[in-house]
Amino acid sequence: MGNSDSESRKALRSRTKLVYAGRTPEEQFGFVNTPIYRGSTVLYPNAAALRANSPRYTYGTKGTPTTQALESAWSELAGAAGTVLAPTGLAAVTIALMTALSAGDHLLATDSAYQPSRRFSNGYLKRMNVETKWYDPAIGAGIEALIRPNTRAILVEAPGSQSFEMQDVPAISAIARKHDICVIMDNTWATPLFFPPHERGVDLAVEAGTKYLSGHSDLMLGLVSANDKWNEKLRETYDLFAMCAGPEDCFLALRGLRTMELRLREAERQGLEMAHWFAARPEVREVLHPALPTHAGHDIWKRDFLGSSGLFSIILNPVSQQAVDAFLDALNLFGMGYSWGGYESLVIPFDCKSYRTATTWAPGGPALRFQIGLEDAADLQDDLDQAFAIMRAKA
Repeated sequence: MGNSDSESRKALRSRTKLVYAGRTPEEQFGFVNTPIYRGSTVLYPNAAALRANSPRYTYGTKGTPTTQALESAWSELAGAAGTVLAPTGLAAVTIALMTALSAGDHLLATDSAYQPSRRFSNGYLKRMNVETKWYDPAIGAGIEALIRPNTRAILVEAPGSQSFEMQDVPAISAIARKHDICVIMDNTWATPLFFPPHERGVDLAVEAGTKYLSGHSDLMLGLVSANDKWNEKLRETYDLFAMCAGPEDCFLALRGLRTMELRLREAERQGLEMAHWFAARPEVREVLHPALPTHAGHDIWKRDFLGSSGLFSIILNPVSQQAVDAFLDALNLFGMGYSWGGYESLVIPFDCKSYRTATTWAPGGPALRFQIGLEDAADLQDDLDQAFAIMRAKA
């Protein structure tokens, strides 16, 4: 079943679709996987073709069979008109923002956004004379009151980075459509498997392929998918920047794509098991996981999302910094690192207080974000149990 059969695959379930999307064995001598195409120069067959710039591939920055395979596969998965690839997740965010915004425009952005996205907005976009207004992620349709005549884009993220607030994306998108405003969503946590962004009204959907698409903590990649309205503008902006993803990373992403749903389903199962385990611990004040009924945004998650991933946060009961550090240092199976979506478990402490402007971050205790990997959950719980004991001794 080749890539030309994408129309016939629309009725297939996502797990089957992932096996076939973006693959054309008939065009590559029967080999199952698209090979890595490296290179900048593409030779034209004759002068007429050179004048017409007519070949399918014209230069390395314009794409290769490897990048096209990933773009078409992701577009099929996301229900998009087209996709572009970037070297990192943050680069994907910036391409999306630059697609929708021009000098003098106004951006509405959720106060719970990924912090590097925030720095880009407060830094580079400000230099471009684009003003950013940060809003409460719980605003929903109330965002209409913040719209100005020059508002051109709304940046949403659900759940919020680190703090996991939910947003009513369909309600925000409906308001945006009424005012001809582009909705940009960072959809990395759920992926299109658990939140089909364009079905929910999102115009440009951003994904850090570094996370669940990779699944193995060994590549850097960003993707931006677009609906029909924004696809041409997205491609135009991408071509202007030539912000290309590396060929090896694209190949690894295609490999990760085939097993992404299996890994994501296991991440969901493991994550929920660990979230419930944390919720029963006396040291834990609150678990910030949208799939738990106790979460403030659970109803929105249940209505709009098809699943959850293995990333969530917890709030500890008040305890000293020394005790938190002792807990972290005592862990053997949780590495400390600023990523997630791989096979290994991770943890980082965080504090949103210093950069929030539209909301107040006052969780009532130290905050930790956990990425639950593919280790045996019982081993993870044993490791956490001994670390909590050490924390209590330092309290």
